Amino acid sequence: MIQMSDHFHGSDLEKIEATYHIKKEDITSFSANVNPIGISPLLRETLAHHIDDITGYPDREYTSLRRCIGRYIDADPKNILVGNGSSELISLFIENLNPKKALILGPTYSEYEHAVTLCGGSAYYYRLDEKHNFSVHVEKLEEKLTEKIDLLLICNPNNPTSTAISRQDMRRILDTCKMHGIYVLIDETYVEFTEDVRSVTAVPLAHIYNNVIILRGISKFFAAPGLRLGYAICSNRDLTKKVSGRQNPWSINTLAAIAGEIMFSDEDYIEETRSLISEERARICRFLDGCAGLTYYPPTANFILVKITREGVTADDLFDAAIRRGLMIRNCASFPFLDNKYFRFCFMMPEKNDELLALIKEMLG
Repeated sequence: MIQMSDHFHGSDLEKIEATYHIKKEDITSFSANVNPIGISPLLRETLAHHIDDITGYPDREYTSLRRCIGRYIDADPKNILVGNGSSELISLFIENLNPKKALILGPTYSEYEHAVTLCGGSAYYYRLDEKHNFSVHVEKLEEKLTEKIDLLLICNPNNPTSTAISRQDMRRILDTCKMHGIYVLIDETYVEFTEDVRSVTAVPLAHIYNNVIILRGISKFFAAPGLRLGYAICSNRDLTKKVSGRQNPWSINTLAAIAGEIMFSDEDYIEETRSLISEERARICRFLDGCAGLTYYPPTANFILVKITREGVTADDLFDAAIRRGLMIRNCASFPFLDNKYFRFCFMMPEKNDELLALIKEMLG
């Protein structure tokens, strides 16, 4: 087995190619959490017709795009701010909030901590309880939400645990944060993959609470990470004005803005994606129920976190065996509170899922 000092990310196909001498085109990435259907057929058919639009500048306010997003998520376009991917918006909002002490629900995406520390703040973790499948115990979390905290960061559904906080529980959390003057940043990158989006998304709460920022993007659900289009929902106009004032003008290019409008309106694609993920999520869980050498945590998104319980086998071993067959999983040892007994994989097309499941059963029983 090749020894690695770091763990590969879903976007590290070039590194994989160099390390394992496997062409990146021959790798199926179960690590990137991207919609396996690929981009919207409507986008593929129509985007080229707009090529001449690049001869002009985009609308500075992205009015048409924000209206389209508003229809898609049922939100006031005035409360929507677009950016160059959700990563830019995470950085901009945290930079403007400038928290001295931020609380992060973890294990989770490392960019939150990185953005807080870049601004000179301190990031602390509220550790999700593995015994309760990494779900949030709201009462215990509320005990940590005091005036000492400036910002609470939540990924919902969470990466890598694939657990979700219901809108009802999120409202309780927002009430507590409002009482203590705490801003809440909710990353909903994966919410569109959930069985019932309405029961999870906090978007309807944005017009009620002025201390919440909700982030989404097109990288995962719409399989378009290269377009770099993200958006935020926030009713605090003073805050969004400050954030937009720190943005570079025309941070989204013309074609990305047009592509967003096309994708958000492709209802057939959206329904096909939700149906596929729902079916594969249930099927994969049934399969894993029959594997003795592992335990998994019930997923709500398009990926699943698995813990290896078989002695003598680690996520390093499984990664190595899988990549040699052109299948790339995510070793989760780099996440806080996890080690090399944990791995994550997303749901691809059924035939590819079957290949990975066969390998898992072969190695773990």
